[in-house]
Amino acid sequence: MRRLHGLVFFTLLIVAGGPVAVESRMPAPMSPAVLPVVPVVPVAGWTCGQASSCAEAVQHWCGGYRRADGDSDGIPCENVCKSRIEVNRIRSRIGC
Repeated sequence: MRRLHGLVFFTLLIVAGGPVAVESRMPAPMSPAVLPVVPVVPVAGWTCGQASSCAEAVQHWCGGYRRADGDSDGIPCENVCKSRIEVNRIRSRIGC
């Protein structure tokens, strides 16, 4: 393998007419803060009364639990989610 690597470099050197910088095209790693969180698949029988946080409620809502927003105001499980701003912040964080 080392021999092949040297041959490739030597070929680049000759073809290009001199030393060539080969740039890596590896994408920069994403920081954990921007990695999307996969919404939870709703559990049969789950209700808003079981939500311990607005984030949990939004995950279930985004996962398909439509009853979470019974009055269609954009705020699921109003027992734990108090504003649309809070819900939208969570939605953008989890990619919903």
